[in-house]
Amino acid sequence: MNNMHNSKFDSYLDINSEVQNAIDNREPIVALESTIICHGMPFPKNLETAIEVESVVRENGGIPATIAILDGRLKVGISNEEMQFLAEKGKNIKKVSRRDIPFCLANKDHGATTVAATMIISSLANIPIFATGGIGGVHRDINDSLDISADLQELAQTNVAVICSGVKSILDIPKTLEYLETFGIPVIGYKTKTMPAFYNSSSDSTLDHMCNKPEEIAKIISIKWDIPQKGGIVIANPIPEKYSIDKKEIDSVIEDALIEMKKQNITGKKTTPFLLERVAKQTEGKSLKSNIQLVLSNVSLATKISKEFNQMSRG
Repeated sequence: MNNMHNSKFDSYLDINSEVQNAIDNREPIVALESTIICHGMPFPKNLETAIEVESVVRENGGIPATIAILDGRLKVGISNEEMQFLAEKGKNIKKVSRRDIPFCLANKDHGATTVAATMIISSLANIPIFATGGIGGVHRDINDSLDISADLQELAQTNVAVICSGVKSILDIPKTLEYLETFGIPVIGYKTKTMPAFYNSSSDSTLDHMCNKPEEIAKIISIKWDIPQKGGIVIANPIPEKYSIDKKEIDSVIEDALIEMKKQNITGKKTTPFLLERVAKQTEGKSLKSNIQLVLSNVSLATKISKEFNQMSRG
């Protein structure tokens, strides 16, 4: 991570003291996003989950850095009060991706950061490891909408490794993998040879690279940036089998949700929250439970990778 600190962006950046201390002492840190708090699940489940996610990082020996924008400030690590505020406000907080950041800062606004925006802010703070639920990708109606998540472009240019359960299963997995390959973004399956499908631990899309240990992953990340090869890495960690939802069941629910979305003419940023909410309703909350468990599993793996990566960069 060779981000030279310049006072320009420093003047927009607030790193909380615990995270700053961890940066100074080269302790393992895991970046966490805030869209999942505001747009991923209802209150108070979102607050409980955000607190649990941070405690999983700590239990595994890392320091959590939840990232958000508050009053036009880029926040790296937030207080309990700030987390409560984001959770209660929920969808009233704007969903912020790369293109929205300057507007959010200029208007002294609040923002829940997507994968792309979290990667940017994480990179500014020199935090290279980030855990989330699922990354954005190529939408299934790509031929009509040209809808491709900005997350994928961010992965091509920002040096942050993203631990996720693949792409959200409402998206087109094969086309997303094609796109990642075109931009030279490595995808590593953690103990899996296929791309996980978010609610489901496997898909029909095979992966070229698999690792069985956090230290193997840390070594690859380390070498990639040493060379230096710019850009992120996707570490695809399948949802724990017992929380996996049957493929047939989830596929038919998603199909129905996509039809409903077309009917209501929902596009752009609103698509993912709408689809996740529909799926949760149709599966009677089963998908929400799965969503929480896969995030916790990703955070646990990310902390182990962060510890290994830290040791390598120290050595």
